[in-house]
Amino acid sequence: MQSSMPWFTVYHPSVIEKPVIRFIKEVWHFRNKPILVVLDPQGKLVCPNALHMMWIWGSNAFPFTSLREESLWREETWRLELLVNGIDPVILNWIKEGKYIFLYGGDDIEWVRKFTNNARAVAQAAHIPLEMVYVGKSSKREKIRRLMTTITMEKLSYIWEDFTMIWFFWTRIESMLYSKIQLGKLDDHDPMMQEIKKLLSYDREGGWAVLSNGSNVVVNGHSTTILPTLVEYELWKDQVPVKGFDLALEDHHRTIHGISHPCCRFDFPMTMGRIPGTMKCPECNRAMEKFSTFLCCHDEVIPDVLFQ
Repeated sequence: MQSSMPWFTVYHPSVIEKPVIRFIKEVWHFRNKPILVVLDPQGKLVCPNALHMMWIWGSNAFPFTSLREESLWREETWRLELLVNGIDPVILNWIKEGKYIFLYGGDDIEWVRKFTNNARAVAQAAHIPLEMVYVGKSSKREKIRRLMTTITMEKLSYIWEDFTMIWFFWTRIESMLYSKIQLGKLDDHDPMMQEIKKLLSYDREGGWAVLSNGSNVVVNGHSTTILPTLVEYELWKDQVPVKGFDLALEDHHRTIHGISHPCCRFDFPMTMGRIPGTMKCPECNRAMEKFSTFLCCHDEVIPDVLFQ
């Protein structure tokens, strides 16, 4: 492996002095997950871990400094491209065509059937062009594989057959959270980051769906709120000619959300160096409770290396 690397490597780990190892662990917060520390030509630290911004923005993040990371966040908006850019050109074409697009996930096939059938029925009744894509889940790989087979056989929606695409999607979403943690701006009342936190939480607690009209995100909902919104279309269809489809759906979803409050949950592996001491709930903005959890999902691990 060492001979195949195009960069310099330490000849053997034993040559690294103990004070250096302690420095890397205590100051750079290295545990077991890879980090990419960036130094300028004078050896000054300019980013404690550039991997997050690489996953989010790719080469556009060059020169991979924390200043560049902050600048990219200031330029960013809550839009569908933020979630899928660099993953699937099919969805980018749907965005250009101005279609309504549902990204959805979860591991309950009965909920998937009800959701996709109701979404299709609402689209037909409202006369809007709708596409749907199942993007899996960040864990339970084998269960998701079986669920995707069912979705394909029953022609419920478009799926990402390549698990690398699913892995890349969730890695990028998690990187957005870790990037904000690293910048110390996790709870700065940023509406876009609240939506990212919701998405990560929904993935841990059931199903979810994000609806966009072209690039613009209309609603980001948990399975317990987005499905009832679609099922109850008859209750808000009269508002569509008045408010437009987007606002009518968003208003009814907000009403249901006010009644049903799904729990929010975030899991941080102990191997991640920077874990926030506190977090605020993206739904109610209260300080969240903190627990220690032992978890085994028996998943196969998708390799960290995407490109050769």
